[in-house]
Amino acid sequence: MKIEQIYTGCLAQGAYYIESEGEAAVIDPLREVQPYINKAQRNNATIKYVFETHFHADFVSGHIDLSQKTGAPIVYGPNAVTGFDAHVAKDGEEFQLGKLKIKVLHTPGHTMESTCYLLIDENGQEKALFSGDTLFIGDVGRPDLAQKSDLTINDLAGFLFDSLRNKVMTLPDDVIVYPAHGAGSACGKNMSKETTDTLGNQKQTNYALRADMSKEQFIKEVTDGLSKPPQYFPQNVMMNKQGYESIDVVMNRAAQALSPEAFEAAANETGAVLLDTRNAQVFNKGFVPNSTNIGLNGQFAPWVGALIPDLKQEILLITEKGQEEETITRLARVGYDFVIGYLDGGFESWEASGKEIDTVESIDATEFATRLASEEAPLVIDVRRPGEFSAEHVDGAINLPLDYIDENLSEFPKDKPFYIHCAGGYRSMIASSILKARGIDNFIDINGGFGAIQKAGIKTTDFVCPSTLKK
Repeated sequence: MKIEQIYTGCLAQGAYYIESEGEAAVIDPLREVQPYINKAQRNNATIKYVFETHFHADFVSGHIDLSQKTGAPIVYGPNAVTGFDAHVAKDGEEFQLGKLKIKVLHTPGHTMESTCYLLIDENGQEKALFSGDTLFIGDVGRPDLAQKSDLTINDLAGFLFDSLRNKVMTLPDDVIVYPAHGAGSACGKNMSKETTDTLGNQKQTNYALRADMSKEQFIKEVTDGLSKPPQYFPQNVMMNKQGYESIDVVMNRAAQALSPEAFEAAANETGAVLLDTRNAQVFNKGFVPNSTNIGLNGQFAPWVGALIPDLKQEILLITEKGQEEETITRLARVGYDFVIGYLDGGFESWEASGKEIDTVESIDATEFATRLASEEAPLVIDVRRPGEFSAEHVDGAINLPLDYIDENLSEFPKDKPFYIHCAGGYRSMIASSILKARGIDNFIDINGGFGAIQKAGIKTTDFVCPSTLKK
């Protein structure tokens, strides 16, 4: 028996490869499916099933491509309605995989089709639970993503309580829990950095599994403090339910190396978003005018999803040389299928062509401290999330979160200089690039963000200042 967790850090997502006696199953595969096929071929195994725990909101699953390339059926739990051929299993249905059995445990709550898969070994012992977004390490799935006219968030939270108590917590304590996500995912609010645990330990440490917790308490605690989900989530759900273009088609369309002249012409003719994925502290020294910086080195997919709301938006890429394919793949994982080309040779080729470039002025925290001491009432804008800001921030700073930069654009002054920062520099450079593209350039970015500000000994406070500038 082989169980392999294939964890993708940038999405905080766990896919699973299970194998027994030359037969394999894949649970919640990523969009690019060739690695699973290669793994099975190396092991002289045949992929027999593709199991989906639910209709994922935070990434586009590879279930359709993997099924088409291998002939393995796609299996969902009860209540799933798809736009493609799939086996909708009954609660308690079992699937033979070599000497193993995989049992369907319908666990509605996160979504109504949410399902866990229980692995039973050749001796009939319950060994592992592939819990999808029903149970995480340290948390449970958020119940607000599948609300409909006839289902409230409280209804879904109530279903989740019953699923956990009646289907999951009755399993043996030594069952290993393999969730679909870990820390960093927007599918929960309190997930651990650990990616597996025993069910028994989760019963002791997971706040949502407390033995003395009533359904009413559960609903209150699980629904409290949920952040707004990224805008691309419902679009990913529809792609996973209805189908999508093959990843091969998407990659081929995007693999267009464009000279600076062709890149500029494409930008002018199509209205494509210019997306620069280089590191923030490289981007600020020079970039193609009107390009948006969202670096591959940070939470790339969630920020693309938050700031480019239309998955059908055409995109032109500027990347570090050699990172073109990785960038296209990571965009496709969250449904951005319309990359139409990339700048051949990266920004260096644009600069060498003599075309116009733009920059962002940045200073370090030590210089910022010096300027704070010498300037009268300097304006500081903090683009972190409200919870981060309220915990501690520069004395007198104003919070305009990056998540809502388009809605708050009028709050950024156009005739008064200001400083801008986030936690470490990643988000403030995204904000800086957006402001520049909107014609706002009377600001200075603080390199290293709030972390560097604290080290520089700049005065901070936990008093929550007004969230917007007063006109």
